[in-house]
Amino acid sequence: MKPPIGRDTRLCMSLSARPGNAGSYLHNHLYEALGLDYVYKAFSTTDLAAAVAGIRALGIRGSAISMPFKEAVIPLLDVLEDSARAIESVNTIVNDDGRLTGYNTDYTAVRTLLARHAVDPATPFLLRGSGGMAKAVVAALRDSGFRHGTLVARNADAGRALAALYGYDWRADLPAEGAGLLINVTPIGMEGPDRDGFAFPPALIAACTVAFDVVAQPAETPFILAARQQGKRIISGAEVIVLQSIEQFVLYTGVRPSGDQIRAAAIFAHGPGIAAALG
Repeated sequence: MKPPIGRDTRLCMSLSARPGNAGSYLHNHLYEALGLDYVYKAFSTTDLAAAVAGIRALGIRGSAISMPFKEAVIPLLDVLEDSARAIESVNTIVNDDGRLTGYNTDYTAVRTLLARHAVDPATPFLLRGSGGMAKAVVAALRDSGFRHGTLVARNADAGRALAALYGYDWRADLPAEGAGLLINVTPIGMEGPDRDGFAFPPALIAACTVAFDVVAQPAETPFILAARQQGKRIISGAEVIVLQSIEQFVLYTGVRPSGDQIRAAAIFAHGPGIAAALG
C-alpha cells in the first residue's frame, strides 16, 4: 500500500504549455499499485528558468517536459544523456541531488518499438511530418540502421533541413509510389475515425507492410484502422506515449512495472480505447 503523503514523499511533475491529466493519472496509478512514496502533478509556467531552478532547489525528483520547452530547457541543465543529445531535445529531467540530466524518452520509445516489432532496417520508409516529434522519430530511425527514407513536409525549410541532417530525401507532397514502412508524425487523424483524416491515401497503405502512427488519441486513427483491416503490421501512437511515460517512470523511481501493471495504468490514464492498440 502506498504510504500517506508526508515529508519524505518524492514529487515528480510535468511542465507544459497546456497541461493534461493523462501523465498524472498514469504515474499516480502506478505509485499506488507499487506502494511507492511518490506523487505526480502537472504544471504550466511562463518562466521556464525559474521553474527549472525550483526543480533543483526543492529536490523535485523528475519532470516531464512538453512543447514549447523541449529545446529551451537545454541550457538550464547540467548534462544531456545520449537520447537527448542525439536530437537536441529534452522531454524528461532527472534530478540527482541537484544535478539535472536531460533525456528524450520519445526517441528511446521509438527505437524500442522498431526493435520490438522486428521492423527490418532495410525497409524503405516514407515519413510525413517535420516538427519536434518528427525529429525524434527520424533520429531513432537513423540510429536503428534505416538508410533509405523520404520525409514528406509542406514546410520546405524544415523538411529539407531535417532530411539533410539525417541523410534522407525530402519532398513537399506524397509520391505516387509508397514504401514498406509508412510513418505519420503529423496531427492528421486526431479527429478520430468518423472524420476525413487519412495521413496516407489507400493506395499507399495497401502497398506498405508496416504502418506507424504517432497520434495517440484516438488510439485507432483512420490510418491505423485502414492498415489493420488490411492485415498490416501496426505500431500505434498509444504504444509510443505509454512506453515513453513508462521510461520516465523508471528513470524517476528505479522500478519497472510489470506488463499487467502498465496495461492497467494505461487504461486508467487514457481510457479503455487504448487497450486494443496496446495489443
